[in-house]
Amino acid sequence: MHTNRKTVLPLIFLFIFLNSFFLLGKKFFDKWMIDSYVLIGANLLFFLISLVTFFMQRNSLKNKNPNVFIRGIMGGVIIKMFACIIALLTYYFTSGNAFNKPAVYGGMIIYLLYLVTEVIVMMKLNKQKHG
Repeated sequence: MHTNRKTVLPLIFLFIFLNSFFLLGKKFFDKWMIDSYVLIGANLLFFLISLVTFFMQRNSLKNKNPNVFIRGIMGGVIIKMFACIIALLTYYFTSGNAFNKPAVYGGMIIYLLYLVTEVIVMMKLNKQKHG
């Protein structure tokens, strides 16, 4: 259980850091007409998706067959892609005229931050003897 917490800590720290940044920088985001609540929602969405795909990939890393790990990564990509599309379409159709493009672009940056964090942690796990 200790290694589970240690491997997930970078994702948790990123989530806390980004939420703090969005809450404390609300005036800055309002100045640039970026809806910080959309960014917080995107951060929560990507955090939850990253947790699911991270555990999926970590479990597949333990298998001796390398194809299982590749399938885990591809499955994670598909999950992220469909979740992003569903979230974006839901936001677009429910927000109407209040649709905030800069916040959606910010969500793309959040996605990249979670992706980079997840890849770094996976690379470290892959270097270990037992994954």
